[in-house]
Amino acid sequence: MKYFKFKPLLKTMIWGTESWQISGVPDNETLAEDGRSLNKIVQTEKAALVGESNYRRFGDEFPLLIKFIDARQELSIQVHPNDEVAHRHGKSRGKTEMWYIMDSAPDAKLYNGLRMKITPEQYKQRVADDTICEVLAQYSVKEGDCFFIPAGRIHSIGAGCYLTEIQQTSDVTYRIYDYKRKDKDGNYRQLHTHEASESIDYTVLDDYRTTYTPQKNESQLLIECPYFNTAVYDLTEAMTMDYSELDSFVILIGLKGEGTLTIDGEQVILRAGETILIPATAKEVRTEGTIKFLETYVLS
Repeated sequence: MKYFKFKPLLKTMIWGTESWQISGVPDNETLAEDGRSLNKIVQTEKAALVGESNYRRFGDEFPLLIKFIDARQELSIQVHPNDEVAHRHGKSRGKTEMWYIMDSAPDAKLYNGLRMKITPEQYKQRVADDTICEVLAQYSVKEGDCFFIPAGRIHSIGAGCYLTEIQQTSDVTYRIYDYKRKDKDGNYRQLHTHEASESIDYTVLDDYRTTYTPQKNESQLLIECPYFNTAVYDLTEAMTMDYSELDSFVILIGLKGEGTLTIDGEQVILRAGETILIPATAKEVRTEGTIKFLETYVLS
């Protein structure tokens, strides 16, 4: 098989909707057009799908989870543990992720990181007295903005944000603060103040936004980390991508427009809002059309 397209899992949340485009999370696996789950495909294709190094590292578990997130209200203030902390808490792995902002509302904002130094004791006090947001770095966002969220960084997606999220295959989230919001049964949602306190990285940076200069018709690397590498392409001309030396699957995430992909001689259309998984055995992908997309893969 030269490529896989999956049926997204649509989830209605208290704050908006999520579309899980590619997922191997147990009980939340996406199904390919041939009816197989992502994990079943990994179990069958093994290194031919994910690459030799990735199969040694991850076995039959697909390493990435790809989502589109449409936030109608603010998400909770939250943090994800790193792998070490997650293991202590009985979880298989932590969660490092990134956001690429799509066509969002003009007043869309988000939180990412601390804007001032606080202690663990001050963190707990600010959660208790509803002032935790005062110490977080807030950003107004627009299409094309990119944010890296390593495990341990406090963050929250704000109302009006529409974005792509690329993350480790993990659904471990520690909710720090939820604006005193109640669920459909009238109950406050559970907070994980203690678990979060063991996960937070209290480092303060000057700027948490990923800076790059948008360019047409070339690959622009956005994020390079142990869990994924991600680049953005904004194409108006044909381009050939050489994957002959890459020991990894490749995921292409359609952001705008439409393009025809020729994957080792087999053609498929990639449209905005669609995602294609290309196996590690692919040697070459040629793209024609006016299309903007993200490319992500894992190097072990």
